[in-house]
Amino acid sequence: MLTAGQFQDYDFNRMVVRFTMKNDEASVACAISTDAMDALEGSSRTPPDQREQQFLRLLDRIETRAAQKFSAVELEGNPPGVILRAIDFRTPL
Repeated sequence: MLTAGQFQDYDFNRMVVRFTMKNDEASVACAISTDAMDALEGSSRTPPDQREQQFLRLLDRIETRAAQKFSAVELEGNPPGVILRAIDFRTPL
């Protein structure tokens, strides 16, 4: 089970906020797209200097969804981590 980690940085080139979560004592690399964060807030094009504050406002929902994807072993990348996109927060029909 994943637990809270910490904000790392906003990667402008990839348009993601990178953060970590913990699996016991191991750090798990995670990222959320800026599109996903903007969709969660109902905003668009949040300025780069406000991405960390936006991430912190949405932290509970982001961490909950990241933990769900981790539990479902929906990992990507090398090393494997959790990547959240807007589609991950859509309500099923």
